[in-house]
Amino acid sequence: MDIRVIEKTADLKALCERLRASKFIAVDTEFRRQTTYWPELCLIQVAGSDDAAIIDARAPGIDLAPFYELLGNESVLKVLHAARQDIEIFHKEGKVIPTPLFDTQVAAMVCGFGESVGYETLAVKLAKAKVDKTARFTDWTHRPLSQKQLAYALGDVTHLRVIFEVLYKQLEANNRADWLDDEMAVLTDPATYEVDPREVWQRLKTRSSSRRFLGILREMAAWREDLAQSRDVPRSRVMRDDVLLQIAAQAPDTVADFGKIRALGSGFPNSRDAASLMDAINRARNLPNDALPVARNIHAAPKVNPSLVDLLRVLLKMKAEDHGVAQKLIAGSEDLDRLAAGERKNMPVLKGWRHEIFGQHALKLLNGELALTAEHDHTVLRHTKV
Repeated sequence: MDIRVIEKTADLKALCERLRASKFIAVDTEFRRQTTYWPELCLIQVAGSDDAAIIDARAPGIDLAPFYELLGNESVLKVLHAARQDIEIFHKEGKVIPTPLFDTQVAAMVCGFGESVGYETLAVKLAKAKVDKTARFTDWTHRPLSQKQLAYALGDVTHLRVIFEVLYKQLEANNRADWLDDEMAVLTDPATYEVDPREVWQRLKTRSSSRRFLGILREMAAWREDLAQSRDVPRSRVMRDDVLLQIAAQAPDTVADFGKIRALGSGFPNSRDAASLMDAINRARNLPNDALPVARNIHAAPKVNPSLVDLLRVLLKMKAEDHGVAQKLIAGSEDLDRLAAGERKNMPVLKGWRHEIFGQHALKLLNGELALTAEHDHTVLRHTKV
């Protein structure tokens, strides 16, 4: 197998010029992230209908601008699998988000392959490929890469090309091509990939509803995020989640007090980060009450009858199986809770194809117009007399 590895800008320009004539391109990346905050791009694999190559993103002097221009070319469909991490890289490095976009993982869920189906499963089932998993844990920063490693990387797009064609035909045959629109809109929205340091505190797990505690936690989490980004290291290299929570709970008054916190150690007060962390805590301490954050779900949702949610869950499973669509693509647990609680506004599950295959039936079930009954070994939906 002849594998082309693009290492020069001139060759990349020529490749991208040829690919501009393709109706679609399959794209994948190899990157490393274990020791950095930002993904470290190593390879870009790309394939058109008659062309395929690997772009060495680490080749000395190579300018990836021609590839990023291709990603922004709206006349060429970009095909990726589980695209979020790849797009995050393109958004940061090339200031571009590939549009139009086709994510084969989402398409597979629409076509009945289950929740978050993996690439290897689709490669075997749809492309009849034999995937060599031994190269999966390659250090892609290493050079030179072996032919086996390069073949593994290129296979990610040559098989993806076939997967796309099969799924696309199936979507067209079932008139479901537009069922992907909402998910593609999220994936191509720049806001999906932009991190606001002052919002990352919401990812931390805490049961406290104290607004002052949460204010300190918010400022500390933002402090950690800023440091992690500026140093390009994982958040945990700056400070672990459990340590942030412990400090926020104790709310030290001075830098010296950091030495009393077991998780920090006695040397932290003399570290380069102690003063800036103290500044973050003091900012939160000086905030007026109305500027402090509110705990998530602090305003309790309307009480929900769990039996109604259970009925909706059975109905969802039934309709998902009937239509061959992954359940989570139709509705999530929060959607079921909101329906059971009587909410009706601004709910995707009550719009478009989701309403057609599930939402309208869910409303009728809640209104007593439909009933779920058991018949032999399966569940049946029956109309009732109201």
